[in-house]
Amino acid sequence: MRKLYFLLPGTQGKFACGGLWAELKTVKLAQQICDANIVTYRQREQDQLFIDDVLKYPNLDRAIFVISWGFDVPKLVTKLKGNNLIYHAHSAGYGFKLPASIPIITVSRNTLGYWGQQSPHSLIYYLPNQISDEFTNLSLSRDIDVLVQARKSSTYLIKELIPDLKKYCKVEVIDSYVSDLPGVFNRSQVYLYDSAEYWAQQGVSEGFGLQPMEALACGCQVFSSVNGGLSDYLDPGFNCHKIAGYSKEYDIKRILNVVQNSANITWSEQFITEYRTENIIKRLQVILGEVNQFFDQKRDFSTEIQDLTKMRMFRLKTQTLLKKILKKVKG
Repeated sequence: MRKLYFLLPGTQGKFACGGLWAELKTVKLAQQICDANIVTYRQREQDQLFIDDVLKYPNLDRAIFVISWGFDVPKLVTKLKGNNLIYHAHSAGYGFKLPASIPIITVSRNTLGYWGQQSPHSLIYYLPNQISDEFTNLSLSRDIDVLVQARKSSTYLIKELIPDLKKYCKVEVIDSYVSDLPGVFNRSQVYLYDSAEYWAQQGVSEGFGLQPMEALACGCQVFSSVNGGLSDYLDPGFNCHKIAGYSKEYDIKRILNVVQNSANITWSEQFITEYRTENIIKRLQVILGEVNQFFDQKRDFSTEIQDLTKMRMFRLKTQTLLKKILKKVKG
């Protein structure tokens, strides 16, 4: 196994976000399989490797650089040209293209489908984000009726729905870091998540959406949007409810019905198993095995599959149109 260098702009301060935490979890999982380290590239940090120093190391052919920060990917691909690269894809829709020489590991099937269309000749794999074992239903008394995290929540949720819900039940809005999120989920009956507006403004997709999955694992009833990676596992009517359903009044009625009657949507633990540590490590081991084999043999082959460039697509469409015209003329 080659050594893995996970490239991150930084691991603290302004770079703190869900995507960073998910990538740091992946590093820890990878370390159970092979040698893996974090490398920062925007800011130097104590106890972390820095990209300019690492690029001076000998025998980098025996290493793989894992890039993931969407907006930085094109610059990193250029900077690291000639090295072995993997793109760990969270959100989709950044608009860049990747050569077939860079394998892609996606965190959701939604992103898998995106790259399957954008890079049909690349090696592409699916490795969902990990749901830590601490996120589990402790069967505690639930003293919070409705829980909301302000970050990524829609204007509708914060400005319209929540103020009215507060008239009827106990609502708690989290707007800062929570050290014991599993504990808060275990105290809550209903969790609301509506990120479609946020990601529409960003111009990219919801990569995975950890919080609704974590809430489900803790026994919360979830009312959520189903955009992007959320559509991988959320199934309205079966394991969750769709938020922003037609009208605010209808949302309130459905949420209060769950709060007042403890209405249950049942799902088996097997549903969560796909996202637990044991399964993620098994999948990652297979993926890294194939990727290492690819880099071992890549130099022995040349790219012969024609790419779906704009010019080629124009030619294919023109050929199809000409065939239709000739068929009508002959008919």
